[in-house]
Amino acid sequence: MLQDLLIPMMVIGIAELGDKTQIAVFLLSTKTEEHFKLLLGVMLAFLLADGIAVLTGDYITEKISSDHIKIISGLIFILFGVLTLRISKKEKETQDLKNPFFSGFVLIFFSELGDKTQIASGLFATMYNPILVLIGIMLSLSLLSVMAIYAGRFISTKVDDKILSRIGGVIFILVGIVFLFR
Repeated sequence: MLQDLLIPMMVIGIAELGDKTQIAVFLLSTKTEEHFKLLLGVMLAFLLADGIAVLTGDYITEKISSDHIKIISGLIFILFGVLTLRISKKEKETQDLKNPFFSGFVLIFFSELGDKTQIASGLFATMYNPILVLIGIMLSLSLLSVMAIYAGRFISTKVDDKILSRIGGVIFILVGIVFLFR
């Protein structure tokens, strides 16, 4: 029973370290003071994406082409990058996300669909108790997301907002391009 919780928690946690979703959470956290709203949006996205995987195993990836999921995810990352770069060019002192909950949710939800950790979540659910698998995964993703938000918050106090925006915009666009061409 304990392995049903711990194995998925550790494997998903390790797999998500430095993953595109954690980088996205980090970058989004530099754009808002409403970190709790961002965290809620991110966690809802993880809960839905990984919850769907746990409930349906790998059924979803058989019905929705992974190519379509990658294209949608890539375009969303590129859109966020372009918007971030446009904001950085304006002479605006605060560059907060208008809706950190929505931004976090949309970006993470679509980037997590078809991701290796979502597929792994579905596979774990076929081997272990699905409820404990989901709890373990959510604990792991919560911890990583909180760490990414705090790291982003810390860095945003040390680095100029315009530089952060430019770096963030370029990273979002690069991740989007990688999605489109891999």
